[in-house]
Amino acid sequence: MIVCSCNIISEQEIEQAIWDLLVEETYRLIVPVQVYHTMQQRGKCCNCFPGVIDIIIRVTEAFHRKIDAPEAEIISLIERLKVEHEQCETVRMLARTRLRVGKHRAA
Repeated sequence: MIVCSCNIISEQEIEQAIWDLLVEETYRLIVPVQVYHTMQQRGKCCNCFPGVIDIIIRVTEAFHRKIDAPEAEIISLIERLKVEHEQCETVRMLARTRLRVGKHRAA
């Protein structure tokens, strides 16, 4: 399934990039820009970022379960990822609001 239509990036490619980042540094806090950088891409419209964050959370949890990380560490890491996701969504919503307000002022 294509997740990023601007760059034509599949879910499998994103999953692999996340996995590679986790192999490199097991407890890193991954954000979409790191995933795209790993794939030598960049976010263009960034509408895919919320979905990428969901994939980051899912793959990170699966990775840590596979390496038999203690459950408390998995839960802590996943909670940190969810907080990051919420912060990203807040920034996106504020940016959209500013864009709409700017368009109305220009009209």
